[in-house]
Amino acid sequence: MEYTLLSVERSFQNRVATVTLRRPEVHNAFNAQLIEELQTAFTALRDDERLHAVVLTGAGASFSAGADIKMMQQAVNVSREENVAEALRLADLFEAINTFPCPVVARVNGTAMGGGLGLIAACDLVIAVETARFAFSEVRLGIAPAVIAPYVVRKIGEGQARALFVTGEQFTAARARELGLVHVVVAAQELDTAVELALHNLLRGGPRALRACKALALQIGALSREAARDYSANLIADLRASPEGQEGLRAFLEKRKANWVVS
Repeated sequence: MEYTLLSVERSFQNRVATVTLRRPEVHNAFNAQLIEELQTAFTALRDDERLHAVVLTGAGASFSAGADIKMMQQAVNVSREENVAEALRLADLFEAINTFPCPVVARVNGTAMGGGLGLIAACDLVIAVETARFAFSEVRLGIAPAVIAPYVVRKIGEGQARALFVTGEQFTAARARELGLVHVVVAAQELDTAVELALHNLLRGGPRALRACKALALQIGALSREAARDYSANLIADLRASPEGQEGLRAFLEKRKANWVVS
């Protein structure tokens, strides 16, 4: 599939796809075309059962500056209904990443603002360079981080969101890690090594189990006690009886690598 504002590359025998935002001249800010291309890319990758992970990153010095200023200026001249439709398209993108079947790893190569933090919050594992800076800067433009809020609040909690949303203040990668928005912080020269280590860890997991683990983490907190009890019991029973589960258990007992692990 051909893209103009992003690229999709494969590695690790097609088990990993890397999606790179390619608008470095505007710090990988979103416009309508980039949102559409990201949605198309994640939709196209969704049914690829070979995938163990997708890496999301930005070209150039920044991860993503969020919404393009020109796009926001144009929003002034369209109807409220069109503004709602545009916001829903962005919401659909975040949800596509959030619910992507296998893990999505954010390779945060630089600063992320506004909607760029929404992308990060929708990912499962976030590895950032120590020089990256972050901000929910919308309030300083007279708007709010509305569309990204569901994903951000789940990650950092209401108390932290209330402070950061209203101040719009910048914070460091180290602070983002304290908040739970980032998982690993490394020096710039160590970023690719850290991402590769994370991918190797993911590649050791069974492909079906990876999907089941992500779904479990996403869903279990929203279930009632009885529903969670039923869901978890059925999930482990199905996985234990599956060919993948049987292979994993045999490999452990026989002290060998499972058949999905590539040397």
